[in-house]
Amino acid sequence: MNLKGKHIGFGLTGSHCTYSEVLPQMKKLVELGAKVTPFASYTVEKTNTKFGDSEDWLRQIAEITPEPLVNSIVKAEPFGPTTPLDCMVIAPLTGNSASKFANALTDNPVLMGAKATLRNGKPVVLGISTNDALGLNGVNIMKLMGAKHIYFIPFGQDAPDKKPTSMVARMEALPATVEAALESKQIQPVIVEKYRD
Repeated sequence: MNLKGKHIGFGLTGSHCTYSEVLPQMKKLVELGAKVTPFASYTVEKTNTKFGDSEDWLRQIAEITPEPLVNSIVKAEPFGPTTPLDCMVIAPLTGNSASKFANALTDNPVLMGAKATLRNGKPVVLGISTNDALGLNGVNIMKLMGAKHIYFIPFGQDAPDKKPTSMVARMEALPATVEAALESKQIQPVIVEKYRD
C-alpha cells in the first residue's frame, strides 16, 4: 500500500473510548507516506473523560503529524476550494455526527471538512462508533451508505450481549479502506463481526 503524496484529512468526533484504536491508524497513514491534516470536533478539543484528557489526546495527535490542527469551521472551509484533500477520514464517527452529516448539518470543523471534500468529488471514509447504529441512527447510517463518494470502514457489533444496538468500525482496516476509496471502491465486506473479548 502506497499513499505517498496523498493529502488526507483525519477528523475525530466524540467517541472518546475509541481514540486508542484510531490514533495508531493515523500514524500508519503517515508511515505510508500520506500528508495527514487532523480535524477535531469541539467535543474532542474540550472534553475530558475517564478515557483521557483532551490535552493529552491533542498532544498525541501533534506527535503523529506535523500538520496544524483544524479546530474551527473557518479553518476547515478552505479545504474545499483552496487546499483540496484527496480523501477525508472521520474516525471515530459518533451517532450524533452521523445524524448531522446524513442530514447536511455542518456545525463543526470535522463535518465542514467532509462537506468540502464531497464538494470536490473526493472520497469521505467513515469509521462509525455508536451505541445506536441498530437503533434510531440506523436510518442515518444507511442514508450515508447510499450516498456518492462516501465509504465505510467495515463495522460490526462490539458488545451484542450488553449493547445490542451498538456497532463500531474495525479501525485496523482504516488504511485499506482509504486505499480502496481513493480508487472509488468500497472495501468488502462492510458488515463484519467485531466483538470485544
